[in-house]
Amino acid sequence: MSERFDAVIVGSGQAGNPLATALAKASKKTAVIESKHVGGTCINEGCTPTKTMVASGRVAYLARRGADYGVSTGPISMDLTKVRERKREVVERFRSGNEKHLQTTDDIELIYGLGHFVGPKTLHVDLRGGGTRTLEADWFFLNTGLRAAMPQIDGIQDVPFLTNESIMELDTVPENLLILGGGYIGLEFGQMFRRFGSKVTIIHIGKQLLDHEDADIAEEVQKILIEDGIEILLEAETKGAHGSAGAVELTVKAGGKEEVVKGSQLLIAAGRKPNTDALNLSATGVELDSHGYIKVNDYLETNVPGIYSLGDVKGGPAFTHISYDDYRIVASNLLNGESRSTRDRILPYTVFIDPQLGRIGLSESEARKQGKKIRVAKMPMTSVARAIETAETRGFMKIIVDPNTELILGAAVLGIEGGEIATVVQMAMQGGLKYTVLRDGIFSHPTLSEGLNNVFFNWVDES
Repeated sequence: MSERFDAVIVGSGQAGNPLATALAKASKKTAVIESKHVGGTCINEGCTPTKTMVASGRVAYLARRGADYGVSTGPISMDLTKVRERKREVVERFRSGNEKHLQTTDDIELIYGLGHFVGPKTLHVDLRGGGTRTLEADWFFLNTGLRAAMPQIDGIQDVPFLTNESIMELDTVPENLLILGGGYIGLEFGQMFRRFGSKVTIIHIGKQLLDHEDADIAEEVQKILIEDGIEILLEAETKGAHGSAGAVELTVKAGGKEEVVKGSQLLIAAGRKPNTDALNLSATGVELDSHGYIKVNDYLETNVPGIYSLGDVKGGPAFTHISYDDYRIVASNLLNGESRSTRDRILPYTVFIDPQLGRIGLSESEARKQGKKIRVAKMPMTSVARAIETAETRGFMKIIVDPNTELILGAAVLGIEGGEIATVVQMAMQGGLKYTVLRDGIFSHPTLSEGLNNVFFNWVDES
């Protein structure tokens, strides 16, 4: 028999969990369906574990640079089991806290199992421990996230490969790591494992790394990674794969020539795909796009009344903070009678390579594609006092300005703590402040944000 709830949330990610709490506080009887573990990608396979491991890589990097600071160190080695243990402890702390909250909050029931629709507003759940339950509700919220996509390469399924999840469970450092994909995931893991001691080769089919960034950003990132000892193959099509554990070979075509690239392990970081195939959304009438993402409007509503989609599974930028803002939009509209939407929200993100790439708003290329008249301010981190003092001068600041309004349209900060500096720019954008406020503001000396005083004296393009 069907059980009745006011709301059912499928997926306990960074939108689903706070939404469950908000619904419960509004006395809505809410079921949260989770097929794997509470917290979604961010806590379990994304932000939390990767940035924990990135921190270990940075310590190794600084230790090897000890002589640059007049510090003598001995040989540097990695104990990947301890890195993994620390990562697991942090993940478990975050995950268990989320789980306990859901389990102890009135009007929330956490149900472990895999759900699929059997009717427009009816979800059948195959329980993890055996048995089934069937749930009905007026509101359904789909927050099922993404998983690693498999590229169409001959022989790839027969080769032992790693994903963003399994690579973090290794107990020894790969001797020679091959990475398919030059996006955020590939670059973060590539630099991380290079610092752990692996030889690393990144194979990317695009003309540049980080396909959606400006060319000068991608070129500088490439320069930094090569400086760190990473081999990068661009415009490289992987035609085939074969091998066994500890010995992988890829046939790669680049520059009109085919070559065999050999490695000990292979990481697949060639994109993500939505977790919609198991939901049987055809039973609801909810529309998907050609890639399997759930179609929503500006209010995160699907084409079926009462069914919403939040987070990565709806497409668009796949970032935790976007997921969380999705929750705020839906909760505000349904519970507070507001009319919030995704229109015109300013989207920040940080790529946690080292130095970080902090991004906010429009890139230069996006602004030009939109036909905007712009000014571009650009300054190397070698001109920032704090960066010089800490011997962390790689990268540059780049800010896009509307010359008519003097408002900031976007920024890219590739430099030490680039994400934090970009956040300062974001605050100015959110406040509708002119760039001159940053140029003329009094910033504590010597801080990295102080560079925002000087970048606007370095206009490199006006068009």
